[in-house]
Amino acid sequence: MNLIVAVDKNWAIGHENDLLFSLPGDMKHFRTLTTGGTVIMGRKTLDSFPEGKPLPNRRNIVLSRQEGLHYENAECYHSLEEALMQCDYWEDIYIIGGATVYEQAMPLADRLLITHVEDTPEQADAFFPIIDLALWKEVNREEHGTDEKHHYPYSFVDYERI
Repeated sequence: MNLIVAVDKNWAIGHENDLLFSLPGDMKHFRTLTTGGTVIMGRKTLDSFPEGKPLPNRRNIVLSRQEGLHYENAECYHSLEEALMQCDYWEDIYIIGGATVYEQAMPLADRLLITHVEDTPEQADAFFPIIDLALWKEVNREEHGTDEKHHYPYSFVDYERI
C-alpha cells in the first residue's frame, strides 16, 4: 500500500479542505502513478474534487462513518480496515487523503510517495504524519526547480519501509 501526498516544509497538506499548492507537475505525477490503481480517500477529500466526482480510470474507495452514503463510480466503507478487506493482494493501492486517513494508514503502508514543496504557506489546518526515518529509507528523489507554472521548487521523494 502506498501513501501519496504533497507536503510543505512543515508537513502541511491542506487548508479548509483544499490543497495548499497547485503544481501541474505534481498533478501529472499523481495521475501517472494512480491511474489504473485503487485510490482510497476520506469523504471530505472526495468532496474537494471538482464537482465532487470520483477520479477517472481508477477504482475509487471512499471512507465515511456516515450511513447510506453513495457515490456513482465509487465504493463506500466505514473504515480503512473494511475497505482493505475488499481489495485483492495484487491491487496497487494509493491512500490519497485526508489527514486522518493518512494517520490510520501509515502503520500499514509499504511506500510513501511524497512531493516535498519548498514553501510554508501562512495557513494550514491539515498535516501529514511526520515520518520516522528509523522506519523509512529514501529510495528515489527527483528534484524540480521553479518555472512559469511552478513558483516553488519541489521534489518527488519515494520512501520504502525498512
